[in-house]
Amino acid sequence: MTERGVAAEVKFVGGFSSSAVTDAGAVRDHNEDSYISCPDIGLWAVADGVGGHYAGDVASRTATEALRTVPAGLNATHLITEVRMRLAMVHRQLKEEAAQRGVDAMASTIVVLLARGSYFACLWAGDSRVYLLRDGKITQLTRDHSLVQELVDAKTITEDEATTHPRSNVITRAVGGGDAELALDKYSAQLCAGDRFLLCSDGLWKTLAPEELARVLLTADGKPSAERLLEAALERRADDNVTIITVEVSPEFVPSGDHGDESAL
Repeated sequence: MTERGVAAEVKFVGGFSSSAVTDAGAVRDHNEDSYISCPDIGLWAVADGVGGHYAGDVASRTATEALRTVPAGLNATHLITEVRMRLAMVHRQLKEEAAQRGVDAMASTIVVLLARGSYFACLWAGDSRVYLLRDGKITQLTRDHSLVQELVDAKTITEDEATTHPRSNVITRAVGGGDAELALDKYSAQLCAGDRFLLCSDGLWKTLAPEELARVLLTADGKPSAERLLEAALERRADDNVTIITVEVSPEFVPSGDHGDESAL
């Protein structure tokens, strides 16, 4: 447990071990992040209410709660279709509510990790991220939908400059924001024994560099990895809300040779 008294939610289901925690951070007194951890159906998600918009906490919670009731037992095709459908519905709902309230937007980032059989997939909109730690190397699987990422892509600024850019909080895609229809990016690949996934809001990755994230994930001190990461972020005085989910694949996990429908992820 951290010095702020925040303990991680820990779950062990099948071949997955999950830990999850959310905190307002070292500076803010209000938390607009939300998460769900459902290893029983192979679904984890982090949402971050978009700063500067009305009721970011409502937007993030609406997105995650819509996923909480995804039914168990869906095959890969139906699972990913169900997630896309529910988030599209939330996107339209938030746009309608913002219009009724006369505000610019009610919006949230979203990042979802899905696992079915031997495969995983990430879906996202915004700048909440998924990292994969495999064989001691950490890789960012998602690509931010943000103004600074566009500037980096255009070689206007460097990756290092992006983290301290005055407009680093400007999101170009979100649930409830932007275009009339929600566009989710996707990344998928095969699972490997010992894989470690990290889902997080920008309050974590803007505070700790990737090599620091990897070091903490590899630390074995008896505490859940999400709790260790939160402690590290608070020690660095994270100035935004911090939400973390870690998902570890069992070292005994053996990928199936018959992928069947699961490769639809």
